[in-house]
Amino acid sequence: MDVRVGNGFDVHKFTDGTNLRLCGINIDFDKKLAGHSDADVALHALTDALFGAIGKGDIGTWFPPTEPKWKNADSSIFLTCANEEVVKKGFKISNIDLTIICEEPKINCYSDDMTQFLSSTLNLSLDRINVKATTTEQLGFTGRKEGIAALCTVMLVKK
Repeated sequence: MDVRVGNGFDVHKFTDGTNLRLCGINIDFDKKLAGHSDADVALHALTDALFGAIGKGDIGTWFPPTEPKWKNADSSIFLTCANEEVVKKGFKISNIDLTIICEEPKINCYSDDMTQFLSSTLNLSLDRINVKATTTEQLGFTGRKEGIAALCTVMLVKK
């Protein structure tokens, strides 16, 4: 049986704004994340995990921040591309474990919507996706409420 594991990690700092895009959904919040695209740190970590599992580099290689066409792009485009590459290599996603690291906003009330977004975007059953959150107990940049980090692990299996 051919099984692959990929890990992804991403970080974005907060900036002025009123709409936070996180794991494919919009969250009313008094800040947004800074980045060349929509800065969806959760989808970026997941995208990197998928590319990593199939040995295809990372999100910055595929969608460089120096490219004007990716300015303000919806990160679901990146995720869809990574999933298409997974399928081209003959794999399918077995499961996703995604951790969002921040003091605010509180993620638990959004995790079901995030899971549903991933399920429909990736055509994957809900029981194969876990979205959770943690804090850093007020330590580091996330503890100082300067931004959000995300860590993701995926397992792929050969079709």
